Amino acid sequence: MLLLGGALRAAAVPGVCRAVAVFSFTVVLSAQPARCALQRCPSLSNSSASCWSHLHPVNMFNSVKFYHSKALTSPYPGSRVERSQVPEGKVDWLIEWKDYNPVEYTAKSVLAGPSWADPQINDKGFSPKFNERDGEVERKSLNGLYVVENGRPRNPVGRTGLTGRGLLGRWGPNHAADPIITRWKRDGSGNKIAHPVTGKDILQFVAIKRRDCGEWAIPGGMVDPGEKISATLKREFGEEALNSLQKSPEDKVELEKHLHKLFSQEHFEVYRGYVDDPRNTDNAWMETEAVNYHDETGETMDNLPLEAGDDAGVVKWVDISEKLKLYASHSYFIKLVTEKRGAHWSEDPGPECRE
Repeated sequence: MLLLGGALRAAAVPGVCRAVAVFSFTVVLSAQPARCALQRCPSLSNSSASCWSHLHPVNMFNSVKFYHSKALTSPYPGSRVERSQVPEGKVDWLIEWKDYNPVEYTAKSVLAGPSWADPQINDKGFSPKFNERDGEVERKSLNGLYVVENGRPRNPVGRTGLTGRGLLGRWGPNHAADPIITRWKRDGSGNKIAHPVTGKDILQFVAIKRRDCGEWAIPGGMVDPGEKISATLKREFGEEALNSLQKSPEDKVELEKHLHKLFSQEHFEVYRGYVDDPRNTDNAWMETEAVNYHDETGETMDNLPLEAGDDAGVVKWVDISEKLKLYASHSYFIKLVTEKRGAHWSEDPGPECRE
């Protein structure tokens, strides 16, 4: 369901005292209907949320937030750790909850101190600079300033029932990039295939099946320290969807030529901001920049045969529709792409929206 609402909030950030007027636009990735408060729409859902689609998600990223759904997943991914239960009405930090007693958990793989992970917050010599760029590590959030409480950053969306970092390496925002590679579905003669009900052309995107959880997803990944987003998008797609890490030096050179052509063409930024991810905790959370690269003729991707690699178990072209069940907030990103491209999404036209 989609909840819309306006609020005047005070952002309490250490060293900063100011009142901030925030228009809260909350997206709930669930199938339960909700009332549309700003526009006269009967109901919205994960499969038919269309009233708000004329609002550009990138321009709204400072006020877009996903209400916790997958971020309340229990047990926590890759473990038997059960989150403390957080009722829907107690997620928001503005709601007082004196008895809130979240479970503390950071995975052993993170505590082992790999290069991609921070030390524990109280470790000697570790003085992270939250809400700013900290050396090569970006600790600024795409959604603006976040609260730091007792030395720990606080999840800007709300409670998750678990403190620590879980599987995430960084305290605070963990930045990722999601390349959405699309093409039109075509028949043997090269003609676009339209959906029989809506008459809209069917869009396809490159999807991977994640090794860690078995869910289908966009082939994205984490931004390395000091790395530009554009470089992350191309690198992650190459590693996960083309198995670039296992290619010979000669094949890598050829692969790079085609990747450069694909990622140098027209594209648009689909979304920037917080992600409702099952790995999120009260002190560490995922944020992403999702970008769509569209191969209009399909010729560029013809020269890039798909091959699963790195974190991907399987990779393939997938027809886009409301029936897709994808990892984290990926279905939401894919839907935005169909709206931009005028492609098929749902057989249900949904409610008409009136300003």
